[in-house]
Amino acid sequence: MRLLAGLRETDRTVTKRAASRIPAGVGRALSAVEEAAEGSKLWLGAATMMAWLGGWRGRKAAAVGVAAVAVAQLVSNGLCKQLADRPRPPREWIPHDEVDDRPQSSSFPSGHTAAAVAFTASVAPSWPLAGGLCAGPAVMVVVERVQSGAHYPSDVAAGAAIGLASAWLVRRAPCLWLRRRSEPAHLLTAAIRVRSW
Repeated sequence: MRLLAGLRETDRTVTKRAASRIPAGVGRALSAVEEAAEGSKLWLGAATMMAWLGGWRGRKAAAVGVAAVAVAQLVSNGLCKQLADRPRPPREWIPHDEVDDRPQSSSFPSGHTAAAVAFTASVAPSWPLAGGLCAGPAVMVVVERVQSGAHYPSDVAAGAAIGLASAWLVRRAPCLWLRRRSEPAHLLTAAIRVRSW
């Protein structure tokens, strides 16, 4: 119980501070990036540029990034939001009008954060420069979700965890699939070796 109470208090404190202490100009820049990321447009645009300019490495990074975003969106928006049904932060905590633009869906988890982290984390191993360039907008999206009153920090943290897990899964899935397919052959080879003894 103390842990939950501490989490609620941290959510309240950080949300109120972010909403009131980030300068208006910075808030507008954050909102512009968030609007570009709406519906994953920013990440799909980045993937298009990577595929066009980056050769084989760019196409690989783009494909992995888009796949990771799809998994993250499916888990965060298609599954978790349907199960959680958490209300958004109270309007009285947010001293600016951006609070009027937030969606009516569940606050938990942050789908924007899940997509931003999934794309960036999945692209970076294939093309570190592109991953580094995506990290800036991804961080801006994460901060904006709390600053605008759309999410609690714990929603953003859960979205980030979903994004990281999605990136890991998409990058590891081909290896896991190949290993799974080769297991029967290994078992057969081992059985033959045992019999030959």
